Amino acid sequence: MIRRVIVSLYAVLGVQPTGIFAHVPQRPRPHLDGTAVTQSVQTGQGSQNYKSVPNWCKLPEGLKKLGNTHGNIVIDAKGRVYFNTDTQRSIMVYSPDGEYLYSFGQDHVGIHDMVLRSETGGEFIYAAHLGGHQVVKFTLDGTVVWTLPWPQQSGKYKNEGQYHPTGVAVAPNGDIYVADGYGQNWIHQYTAERQYVRSFGGPGEQPGKFRTCHGLQVDVRTDSPTLVICDRENRRLQRFNLEGKFLKVLANDLRRPCHIAFHGDRTVVAELEARVTILGKSFEPLAHLGDNPDRNQWAQNPVGPEKWQEGIFIAPHGACFDAAGNLYVMDWNRSGRISKLIWRRPKDQSAN
Repeated sequence: MIRRVIVSLYAVLGVQPTGIFAHVPQRPRPHLDGTAVTQSVQTGQGSQNYKSVPNWCKLPEGLKKLGNTHGNIVIDAKGRVYFNTDTQRSIMVYSPDGEYLYSFGQDHVGIHDMVLRSETGGEFIYAAHLGGHQVVKFTLDGTVVWTLPWPQQSGKYKNEGQYHPTGVAVAPNGDIYVADGYGQNWIHQYTAERQYVRSFGGPGEQPGKFRTCHGLQVDVRTDSPTLVICDRENRRLQRFNLEGKFLKVLANDLRRPCHIAFHGDRTVVAELEARVTILGKSFEPLAHLGDNPDRNQWAQNPVGPEKWQEGIFIAPHGACFDAAGNLYVMDWNRSGRISKLIWRRPKDQSAN
């Protein structure tokens, strides 16, 4: 009876054990800050099965917490992980095994999204700087290459204060797309030379409109590159061509999608209401990861480390695949929370 109850409970949590009780933490040892060392847990379904890495994100010496995580995650060619905090450590850099390396962006606190792009001269980060009403381009050592201010030419704004960029994407030809998700809900397009081209979208509920166009990505898997945009409060993903023409709604009934990333035919969606979803080639759901059964925690920024559960999310705000298909997930959290999940490919699972 007890066994059935525990197995049923973990089915609700979206956690899959490898043995009868293999996923149950064994007498966790508490840290001074109230967090605990726990065993890894499994989450997902079918071919989309992941194993968590407990306490992956090691804090820099002398630091008790990361600070508010309200941004996104990108990974460079060497596998180094870059993510945002709303502190002077605006962009933090970690090794793949969770060791802190360095940080930068102290003059650009409040970065909300990033995209990493390989170009002539190296790799660069394009950042939607919500706190500064602009886009900033960085080298990977933190040098500012340029800034892109509010789109005055668009005629959509009375002043800079109405512009609140939440997402940025770059097309193969270098064109830049900026989502004004916390402002007027327009997508603004610029050339690689930062010349204004057009604005499209705007507020509304009908297809092609937005209620919080939060994050976006250029999808090069289509015949011609397209944009996939998280329409958060309409709970859907929408596809546009690179000239701003609406093409189709790709997925509905999501739990407030914030950011997406691609790996092969798969798309990961960070859903603010306490879940991460993996979509397939046709944007059909393949798996839900870390689904939190406690609705009181959904999208709740103040939930402290003492209430965190290994492999269970609270408010996923960003997510990113590495080259091997493993996942990094950022919860929108006042203390700061970054999780790593190892993809257990079907061949890996069959070896157990």
